[in-house]
Amino acid sequence: MYKFTLLAIPFALSVAGCDLLGLGGSEKSVAELVTTIGTTGAQDGQFQYVEDFAIDCSGNLVVTDAANSNVQIFSEDGKFIGKFGTKGDAAEGAQMMKPEGVAVDKDCNIFIADYTTGFLKKFDKDHNWIKTFASYGSGPGQNSESEFMSFGPNGLLYMAEAGNSEVDVFDTDGNWKFSFGGLGNDPGQMNRPEAAKVNSQGQVVVADLANHRVNIYDLEGKFLKSFGGEGSEPGQLKRPAGIAFDEKDNIFVTEIGNNRVSIFDKDGDFIAMWGEKGLEPGQFGNLHGAIYHNGHLYVADSANDRIQKFKVSLDSGS
Repeated sequence: MYKFTLLAIPFALSVAGCDLLGLGGSEKSVAELVTTIGTTGAQDGQFQYVEDFAIDCSGNLVVTDAANSNVQIFSEDGKFIGKFGTKGDAAEGAQMMKPEGVAVDKDCNIFIADYTTGFLKKFDKDHNWIKTFASYGSGPGQNSESEFMSFGPNGLLYMAEAGNSEVDVFDTDGNWKFSFGGLGNDPGQMNRPEAAKVNSQGQVVVADLANHRVNIYDLEGKFLKSFGGEGSEPGQLKRPAGIAFDEKDNIFVTEIGNNRVSIFDKDGDFIAMWGEKGLEPGQFGNLHGAIYHNGHLYVADSANDRIQKFKVSLDSGS
């Protein structure tokens, strides 16, 4: 395994080919590469463009692949279990053009957001198609370039919509409830949001990609705060894409522009970061989605057609 120690003073250290950065005055956290999942291709367990993740009711990893136009299922240790979806733009059934967002509701149904068609498709736990709702456009309940999403404790689905620069909210029957955000860089606005993920406090955390920041809202869409800002220094962000949370609601942010993972506490204060561009294990290319499960962080290493799984241990004070 590749073991990365993130230290407290600003430094750059090469460990197993990976540059690691940290901030503070003592050892802060450890990220250990456990395994990589997948190779380039269109066969079972292979990828051509990994997008995002959800955890199903069996504890398995549900993975969208935009270029293969399917959804694959893996055990948490990376064993391929199955897949569903075929390429196509039919509203009914399991056809998909570019599946990106994925979320699982309390009844174990799986929801898939199609970036190209604007469709949101609902499947049961056995991957049988149930219904399709929403469509491509800019009107209420329509989507343009649907991205990453998750369910809130209120049972509503929060989906980032890059094309309309907003977050759309639906119930599990597919009824549009409301939207929030809007194009701009003022507080509460967003520009091509990539992910909308809800933490355990009931806050919607949005990767505001083109504004190089993360925005936080309540469940009604009221803006609370932002953090980040364009750059490559600790605490800055460059094209943030994926959002994940650990048990303490520490926020993991994948950055397309910096080819790294940055970690912030629940208030948006910087903790640590690691990663660099490359092909080797622990290096990244065009990072997208992320999810934290059972002490491990899974990241979509999209340009390298793989998932990387890290064991992350933060200090008890984080």
